Amino acid sequence: MKQHIFDVSLKTIGLIHVNSDCLAVVNSDAYKAYIKVLYLPKGYTIKVDFDIYTTEKPALFFISPNQVLSMEGVCDEVGYFMFYNRDFYCIQIHDEEVACDGLLFNNIHNLPMTTVPEQDAAFINYLFARMEDEFSDKEASHEEMLRTYLKQLLIKATRLWKQQQLDGVLAHQNNDAEFFRKFTQLVEAHYKEKHTVADYADLLLIPPKTITRKFKQLGLPQPNEVIKNRIILEAKRLLVHTAMTGKEIAYELGYEDPAYFSRLFLIKTGESPSGFKAKYLAQSNIEAGSFTP
Repeated sequence: MKQHIFDVSLKTIGLIHVNSDCLAVVNSDAYKAYIKVLYLPKGYTIKVDFDIYTTEKPALFFISPNQVLSMEGVCDEVGYFMFYNRDFYCIQIHDEEVACDGLLFNNIHNLPMTTVPEQDAAFINYLFARMEDEFSDKEASHEEMLRTYLKQLLIKATRLWKQQQLDGVLAHQNNDAEFFRKFTQLVEAHYKEKHTVADYADLLLIPPKTITRKFKQLGLPQPNEVIKNRIILEAKRLLVHTAMTGKEIAYELGYEDPAYFSRLFLIKTGESPSGFKAKYLAQSNIEAGSFTP
């Protein structure tokens, strides 16, 4: 497995060539705590949380530490797996530089990827090639050059994400784009204790109807659905990746009445929390038994 790594004063960034030889390593818990960016050619299959993606053309994936990543299938062409920690680069602290939080990461569609059009592939390839070269360079500017290439990648990918996932609606409407991002960021930060549109309207200092109207104009899901979907996603993660009970998860997500939360989960998923967990784990066991790296 070919791996490059920079690790100085708690600041870490690394780059791995992705192929069949490194699947076990990539799928291990070794990189769970890191922010991850994957650049994969056509023919790769990966699972992020509860969704499976197969690349029909080159694609970038952006995975937060709270998301669960699993590489399911590879092709002959090598891909890239980049990992870094917040000490190396924190998108929240440097939000004005890259403006990707709420779009590439933690977006309301829970969509962690963007395809790379042919006309943009040369630039993305260039960035990864230069980063790979930079790992071998030990000059004083080594760290900052790596960070500069990472920022360029995030900025370019953010533009592509807006064009592709929002059909260009927000690409030329900066105010609406920032409203969209801000709402998403607030939901990600407060979904455990704030469950209504009115809660977020208070944070944004606008009437709830204004949020609903903006979402409708932009062709987005209703804001109440966005909030509930984020809550349910976290409930699913806790159900299948921890030993917490449905009642404990309800309390963890800010619901004092576990029965009410169970009804909400049933409405949103069609299954009870315990039923969802049993079904998911059974399916995972079947897939694990049939999968051959």
